[in-house]
Amino acid sequence: MLAKRAWFLLFIAIAAFYLWGFGSLPLIGPDEPRYAEVAREMLARRDLITPTLGGLPWFEKPPLLYWMMMASYRVLGVSEYAARLGAASCGLLTAIFIYWIGSNVSLRGNSEIEPQDSNTDKSLGRWSALVWLTSAGAIAFSRGASFDMVLTMTTTGALAAFFVAESRAGSQRNPACGFLASLSGVFQRSNQIILLVAFYVMAGLSLLAKGLIGFVIIFGVIALYYIIRRERPPRNFGISLLWGIPLSLVLAGVWYGPMIARHGWTFVDQFIIQHHFARFATNKYHHPGPVYFYLPVIIGLALPWTIVLIAAFVSSRKWNWRGEVAIDRLRVFALVWLVLPMLFFSFSGSKLVAYILPVLPAAALLAGERIACFIKDNRGERVLRLSGALLIALGIGGIWYSHQEFSVNVWCLLLPAGPLLLVGATAAIRPQLRKSLFVLIAVAAIMTSAISLKSLAPAVAKTESVRQLLAVADSLGYATTPVVQLHGIERTAEFYAANRLTYGSDGEPVKFEGAGQVIDAARRSGVVLCFVPIEFEPQLTTDKNLKTEMIGNNGRVALLAVRPR
Repeated sequence: MLAKRAWFLLFIAIAAFYLWGFGSLPLIGPDEPRYAEVAREMLARRDLITPTLGGLPWFEKPPLLYWMMMASYRVLGVSEYAARLGAASCGLLTAIFIYWIGSNVSLRGNSEIEPQDSNTDKSLGRWSALVWLTSAGAIAFSRGASFDMVLTMTTTGALAAFFVAESRAGSQRNPACGFLASLSGVFQRSNQIILLVAFYVMAGLSLLAKGLIGFVIIFGVIALYYIIRRERPPRNFGISLLWGIPLSLVLAGVWYGPMIARHGWTFVDQFIIQHHFARFATNKYHHPGPVYFYLPVIIGLALPWTIVLIAAFVSSRKWNWRGEVAIDRLRVFALVWLVLPMLFFSFSGSKLVAYILPVLPAAALLAGERIACFIKDNRGERVLRLSGALLIALGIGGIWYSHQEFSVNVWCLLLPAGPLLLVGATAAIRPQLRKSLFVLIAVAAIMTSAISLKSLAPAVAKTESVRQLLAVADSLGYATTPVVQLHGIERTAEFYAANRLTYGSDGEPVKFEGAGQVIDAARRSGVVLCFVPIEFEPQLTTDKNLKTEMIGNNGRVALLAVRPR
């Protein structure tokens, strides 16, 4: 009972961390402010269908994240916290799906699915969920207003429903005889139908999360899983495709249908052709990368569990790849889930770190299976020693990098690095404390993240956002002054200076290329606020035709109030 209560309290504490603190940081990067602004504009128009940015239709992403943001805005008001709440909730839901998969698998070598009677079964689910929640990728992307965590949640939910249905079908391949067995079979078939309905519903939601890639991942993983195991899908799954795929398409059609009806070929061209096929086949959106790009990415996303994940790959030499028990199926299924999307995106012309976030739940399952086996068999000392060395290297590397890049005092950096260094040293010296150490690694990851978010993140985010600059301008009486941009585009201004920017016909904020354009804009409105990179600031301050007032700078870009003389 104490162990169960400890697990419960641990997960409650982690959930509280996931829902804490992300409202204090400004929206950063090119995506967060744009997505938050699109949702705000949709809410202001009370329109659940057409995303707009700067009042112009914006067809880059489907609406599921926008709908989450709109619901949060209605309840909590428009804020950074409300904008990010949807992604954080998806991170927690993904952990539940991972736990569901793991809790339906036994490590005891039989095919019976009885998690309620087996602490070993539950431990696999617990460890896998813990690995997910404390991995660098899950923590980082759950705290950002982006679509990738929403896609990860929907694909994980779909694959979880499929795998549980598959595992339970596998346990019934040699059913017992008799009346009670027949009744049991009826119940289990009904349960199978419910699971398959859940599978297709989540697959449909994946189309609303980030487009066609959800279907590619879900059905690609399932197809390759059966190919590697050299077996046919169960008959009921094959039949379900006849009604299940239409169910998914009908669910997705609640948005795609009205969008096509409203915007016709323009939507099809921009959303389907440009942002799906052209993005994959070309480098149109300027995100190139080598074919091995995602190998170091998955290593980083899986931290601090990278060594355990590598151990899972090493152990695959001893797997029973065509075994009938659930643990054999899980190992193959998780490996396919991890590898297939990585290979798919490796051949894409456009590469971003977030593209392979949907494989991280599979990595968590593989690492969770290794941890559960280590504890069950009293093994894993070498893995713990190496993991300890990795934690020490991360702590020291984080101190050095933060000191070099952000000029933070080394002694101040010891506090966030301390949990990693302390647990790393303990793991290197006393790996025999395996169960406690695996928990402590997770706790260290959360503590380091929490301390860093409180002490380091505000200073880092300040240079990446214009929130503070605009707040100062507002306090000086420029709250309604038009905003222009010279020699660059500040994406965060799209949220914090909403309704004050001018957009071009291409849907992008207008970027001025010379002081003359700033002069013309200032003459039209009397005064403008102008963002300009610090190195180009003299173009405005030395121009005799302009009168400028320095509002401030964030270390990267300056904000000036500009008037014509």
